[in-house]
Amino acid sequence: MKRVYILCEGQTEETFVNAVLSPYFTPQGIYVTPVVLATKRIASGGKHKGGVSSYEKISKDLRLLCRDGGAYVTSLLDYFALPEDTPGFSVEAPSLYEHIEMIEQAINQDIGKANCHANLLVHEFEGLLFSAPEEFALIAEQDAVDALCAVREEYPNPEEINSSFDTAPSKRILAVIPDYKKVADGSDLSQVIGIDRMIASCPHFASWIQKIRE
Repeated sequence: MKRVYILCEGQTEETFVNAVLSPYFTPQGIYVTPVVLATKRIASGGKHKGGVSSYEKISKDLRLLCRDGGAYVTSLLDYFALPEDTPGFSVEAPSLYEHIEMIEQAINQDIGKANCHANLLVHEFEGLLFSAPEEFALIAEQDAVDALCAVREEYPNPEEINSSFDTAPSKRILAVIPDYKKVADGSDLSQVIGIDRMIASCPHFASWIQKIRE
């Protein structure tokens, strides 16, 4: 049995782990547990969860999880809008994927624990949904579906869809489906699309899944 903690950006990623990743990994003897990033502690002792504004919040939670030396600790954090104080963020790299790998390695080195294996989503969770944009027919009219399929055709793979504030995957979805609900619709779509199509379409995501399996 292999235990895996996945530090998640928010509720959307948490739901994805429970609804898609867990059913995929459990038959393989791998048990994944999502842990939503705690971003604000309140006077009552509770926590506000979701979103991230500084690397300190990420490192604090990763260090806590890594105390369980028998677990594999990883993450589902957006490369898009990653805090600028994240290790490796300001270092230039020849390509998108090389930059992401440099950041992941820099985080691992900063945490300094053998069981820490940081992972970033390229560019954000909604990028995975572009693995099969035709499935947006589940929540939208055909003209919106056609628009999203056209976006997908512009790029070599879903992970390379532009990460600017106006053209990030989630912004492109909202532009044609204004009532898109990130958690509910994202969960439904990810389950319909399925992990196999995501693995086939998204190389960095596929590499992460393989690392967990190994």
